[in-house]
Amino acid sequence: MTKQKIIFICIHNSARSQMAEAYLKHFAGDRFEVYSAGLEPGNLNPIVVEAMKLENIDISGNKTNSVNEFIDGHIAFDFVVTVCDETAAERCPYFPGQGKRFHWGFKDPSALGGDSGDKLKQTIVIRDEIKAKIKQFINKQE
Repeated sequence: MTKQKIIFICIHNSARSQMAEAYLKHFAGDRFEVYSAGLEPGNLNPIVVEAMKLENIDISGNKTNSVNEFIDGHIAFDFVVTVCDETAAERCPYFPGQGKRFHWGFKDPSALGGDSGDKLKQTIVIRDEIKAKIKQFINKQE
C-alpha cells in the first residue's frame, strides 16, 4: 500500500505543525508519510516539547524545516494543511502543488502569555485540539 503524503505548514515550524506531524505519525504512520515545515523556521518550542512528552511522544530531536525544502515539487503531496491561527492567516504560507488543501486554525503557543506553568496549560489545550483534529482527519480518510 502506498502511503499518502501530507505536509503541515505554519510560520516557524516550532509548535503547531510539529504537534500535528507527531500525532499523525503516532496514530497513522503506517498510512501516511508525514512532514512539517515553516515559512520562517525557528527553534522548537520547549513548552510544546514538554506538552508532547506528557503524551509519551518525544519530539525533542525534531528539527524545524523550511517550506523552501519542499517547494521544488520533489514530493507530490496528497494533502497540504496550514495550521496558522486566524490572526496570522495572511502570513500563513501558500504551498504550490496539486494536493488537497485544508486550513486548520490553531492559536500560536509561542504567543501565549503568563508564566511557564500557564503557558504549559494553554499549550495542552492547543495540543488536545490538534490531536482531536488529527483523529478526525484519519477517520475521514478510512
